[in-house]
Amino acid sequence: MLEEFVESVRRARAGTDPQAAVHDVLARVLTDPDSVIHGLGQPIAAGIHELYRARDLTILNVVWAPLMILLPHEHRMWATIGIYTGREDNIVWKRAGPRVEAQGATSLSEGDVFSLPEDAVHSVINPIERTTGAIHIYGGDFFDTPRSEWDAETLSARPFEVERARRIFEQATRRYEAGR
Repeated sequence: MLEEFVESVRRARAGTDPQAAVHDVLARVLTDPDSVIHGLGQPIAAGIHELYRARDLTILNVVWAPLMILLPHEHRMWATIGIYTGREDNIVWKRAGPRVEAQGATSLSEGDVFSLPEDAVHSVINPIERTTGAIHIYGGDFFDTPRSEWDAETLSARPFEVERARRIFEQATRRYEAGR
């Protein structure tokens, strides 16, 4: 199942409107979220799990810990996000000089797909008390593209570091389990 999904996304990425085609592929797969869980496993611990990586495409299984928050950040490439279990709230930010300010928000639940343009800045919250599983598809190499995130207190930009993000996921799992 995973190999077929990756191949479908790769074919969609090669089209004339890659993000729209990828959106359609992800939306079709998410009509049966149980099959996604069957293919990937039940999401338990938070993390950024690589499913496919190339110079022009990255597919991740992102598992959000209960009540987890990720700071405003950019991707510098388009992104399409689909929820296969749980919920993900996205705040969309706009640049205001060296800072960002909130511009809008969207809540995603099981089966929902949300696309962000390459210049988007967003933050993510899992507002529920169970893990959320999401497929994140990026129109580039997620791990090898320099980008920024914004500090929670000052909303000032700083370099985004994948390893810092991975630690945030691990800490969120530990924090939740300690409070159970």
